[in-house]
Amino acid sequence: MTARFIVEADGGSRGNPGPAGYGAVVRDGDTGQIVAEAAEFIGHATNNVAEYKGLIAGLRAARELDPDASVDVRMDSKLVVEQMSGRWKIKHPDMQPLAAEARTLFPRGRVTYTWIPRERNKDADRLANEAMDAGKAGRQWEPKASRTAAEPPLETVAPKAGWTAPADLGTPTTFVLLRHGETPLTPEKRFSGSGGSDPELSDKGRWQAERAAEALAARGSVQAVVASPMRRTRQTAETVAARLGLEVRYEDGLREVDFGDWEGLTFAEVRERYPDDLTAWLGSAKARPTGSGESFATLTHRAGIARDKILARYAGKTVLVVSHVSPIKTLVRLALGAPPDSMYRMELSAASICAVQYYADGNASLRLLNDTSHLR
Repeated sequence: MTARFIVEADGGSRGNPGPAGYGAVVRDGDTGQIVAEAAEFIGHATNNVAEYKGLIAGLRAARELDPDASVDVRMDSKLVVEQMSGRWKIKHPDMQPLAAEARTLFPRGRVTYTWIPRERNKDADRLANEAMDAGKAGRQWEPKASRTAAEPPLETVAPKAGWTAPADLGTPTTFVLLRHGETPLTPEKRFSGSGGSDPELSDKGRWQAERAAEALAARGSVQAVVASPMRRTRQTAETVAARLGLEVRYEDGLREVDFGDWEGLTFAEVRERYPDDLTAWLGSAKARPTGSGESFATLTHRAGIARDKILARYAGKTVLVVSHVSPIKTLVRLALGAPPDSMYRMELSAASICAVQYYADGNASLRLLNDTSHLR
């Protein structure tokens, strides 16, 4: 299932040329919800240069979410829309390299350009003005911590309601979800996300990966291996894949959450140093760890995209998915249609195995949770 995004971009210059900035938002193509935003003060430039830079930033943000997505760009700049659509020639030397850069971000057939009136481009226009205001104050634009519009709604990637007998739906796609083995941080229960030291497996973690490889080889059903690109998941996945005679495919959407300033700290240390942020994080899936740009809501969106890409590539097969605590709990939660706070009620041990089956009508069935029998 290919993701679809809407990119709204704008740029402005106070003087044309003058102090300039751009803004861009990325929306989920099905819900219209904002899932990413970008803005920057770019110094002395023209309106058109700022508009092109806003387009590039919006396309880059969409590509970071899913490089295989299709994108509908909507701008109130007739010039940019017509030039990027190929109907007008790009004669100005300042615009030619910017247009060329924009075209490199997605294949031509996966991007469309649509002109919209200014009043329908308010979010991008607002961000561009925020960036110019920031530049006037001698600083760069930063996203507002209180702004929640950029968080994707959790339900957009939840499974469909209802149930159809599996026998009527053909062979399901099975995800065998394997958490990586222990690292030196695991037994100390320290936050270890994608923004930290990227630790490797400990001796015990390597032993756990070997035991998981033995157990999965004995079952003999895994047909593909997909993993988070982080060191501990790569090591775990490569150990199992070597035993199974398979190659590992890496998917960035399976990486752990960025825990920001909490990386490497214990829960008690975070509670002592950042009590208010921790309380907010435990109370809302849209709250971010201190110094992080990623919430569990953001994780839900990217994990859902990763899930759909794997389902499309390996329909009807059994896939070993090697990931981390938060992404695996998220996939389990979505399969159950459970609320966000259910993640705090799941135990997921190092090198444990879960299994979820996905059917052709969009329904899912949890078959196994936190199995550690291979480690006994």
